[in-house]
Amino acid sequence: MRIEKCYFCSTNVYPGHGSAFVRNDAKVFRFCTSKCHKNFKMKRNPRKVRWTKAFRKAAGKEMTIDSTIDFEKRRNVPVRYDRELVQTTVKAMKRVGEIKARRERAFYKNRMAASREKQRAHRKKMLEQAKSSVTLHEPLAVEEAESINESKKIKLTVNSKHKSALVPGEGRSMGMDID
Repeated sequence: MRIEKCYFCSTNVYPGHGSAFVRNDAKVFRFCTSKCHKNFKMKRNPRKVRWTKAFRKAAGKEMTIDSTIDFEKRRNVPVRYDRELVQTTVKAMKRVGEIKARRERAFYKNRMAASREKQRAHRKKMLEQAKSSVTLHEPLAVEEAESINESKKIKLTVNSKHKSALVPGEGRSMGMDID
């Protein structure tokens, strides 16, 4: 079973999935979804489309130089079937997957450490700006505060001369009284 790579976004395309486009010069392009195929037909550059693996590698968000990446490369040399060779290959694939996952985690942590420092500096700057813009006032004495609150309490009287336009209807709703 051969697992192909999508020409546009570099994800795995399993047998029976995706689509293939064969150009006039017999070059085969495999795509995982119609989204990738349409972007290819629109002649978009995968390195400039943010959700592709090519963009992530070009922007430094994923590892580009690592020995575990070489194991994913396609080999076109036919090899005679040997049961022991298959078993060792499967074991090696699992081991390489574990190593790659560990290295990717370490790469992510290093990348986030740099951004964490930038974020701390930005927060510190914003805090200093906020401190300079806020002015503190001395609290008033308790007696003065109570006298201010009492003077603010004023009774409002509402004139009820106007009759409401809403009149009770046939039990369920209110109707409008039209003059």
